[in-house]
Amino acid sequence: MELEPDEDLDEVVLSESYGLSRTPIREIFRRLAGEGYIDIRENRGARVAPMNYSTLRNFFLAAPMIYAAIGRLAVQNHKSRQLSDLEATQERFRTASQQGDTMSMVIENNRFHEIMGEMSGNVYLQPSLNRLLIDHARIGQTFFNPRNDDMKSKIDLAVNQHDRFIQEISARNEIGVVNLVFEHWELSRETMEMFIAPEGMKADTPFENTSALAMEK
Repeated sequence: MELEPDEDLDEVVLSESYGLSRTPIREIFRRLAGEGYIDIRENRGARVAPMNYSTLRNFFLAAPMIYAAIGRLAVQNHKSRQLSDLEATQERFRTASQQGDTMSMVIENNRFHEIMGEMSGNVYLQPSLNRLLIDHARIGQTFFNPRNDDMKSKIDLAVNQHDRFIQEISARNEIGVVNLVFEHWELSRETMEMFIAPEGMKADTPFENTSALAMEK
């Protein structure tokens, strides 16, 4: 979360910072690459995983489907201990939202959905969810850094929806959880798109220029 997408990683600098030789640094790089955090390019070294058009398009296509499947299986397979962990995470998320702590909101939101993945107990879906959560966290910095009252109200609604997730999972209501997944996704989708296409500077139109000239005359 501290480094920009596509930023180069310097083995020498990291070795010195952590007091490690370059061999374990390279092993760590391989593990991080396997999980989707970084990208290793032949003869060009490692970089933070990029967020290009292809990455984001695939993210927006896959996320709702994966989250819905995870939610359905979480209802079927969750354990009481996991539900307690989800509730504790939600309280930390709520506190972070009240304090306006963007980074804590990102982290606790990711942990909330990660626990739902653990509840699913599905070894095929969990890696896909974990990969989605990497980019969800990076994009989520936009959502959890509100610029106006409307964005703040959406965060409050997200907190409320997390409460409802807990209620529906506890009640083992699959339909309720799946419907809520799509509500939750739609809530953040438009705000997330700001990460891709931020609002540009307002340009003067010919009409506005003409009006301005008329007023001067």
